Amino acid sequence: MNTPSSLDADQAHARLGELTVVDVRTPAEYAGGHLPGALNVPLDRLDRAVPDLEEAAARGSLLVVCQSGGRSAAACGRLAARGVAAIDLAGGTSGWAARGYALERPAGAPARVPWAMDRQVRLVAGSLVLLGLLLGVFVHPALQLLAAAVAGGLVFSALTNTCAMAVLLGKLPYNQAGAGAGVGARDGAAPVRDGRQEA
Repeated sequence: MNTPSSLDADQAHARLGELTVVDVRTPAEYAGGHLPGALNVPLDRLDRAVPDLEEAAARGSLLVVCQSGGRSAAACGRLAARGVAAIDLAGGTSGWAARGYALERPAGAPARVPWAMDRQVRLVAGSLVLLGLLLGVFVHPALQLLAAAVAGGLVFSALTNTCAMAVLLGKLPYNQAGAGAGVGARDGAAPVRDGRQEA
């Protein structure tokens, strides 16, 4: 039987009991609401979790999810390169919630959730471009190179389906789970489900 490369929210909901769901968003995004039973393996920690994910994939299908589908598609590609089959949730957590399906939140999760990573990247990239243009006009024309560098980075990001800015933003304190939430895999640790480390 061929494994589909992606499932929509309705298909995933119907098969949820037979899937291992892997959420590749930041710990703070995960704490803001995730698919029932999802494991949190942030994208920047995916490579360290491959042995655990290989074991999970041997027991059944992996469903990889993020906010809207971009990071999960990248994660599926990285897993495929390591020989681990995974299915992408088309539309991500946003699509899941839009269909009216429930999201879980860990006990003690903060009431205020940070913006989704793609929104944070758009804000920072746009701000840097605007800053570069303004500095180029009011301070020195060479400072417009800041805007050009950000534009080049965005083009590179699109061509390689990677985002260094998202990785850097994901390391900021407000993108980590609150001290009491206990969500998110620590370096070298197994994936985490609702604050409990997986064995």
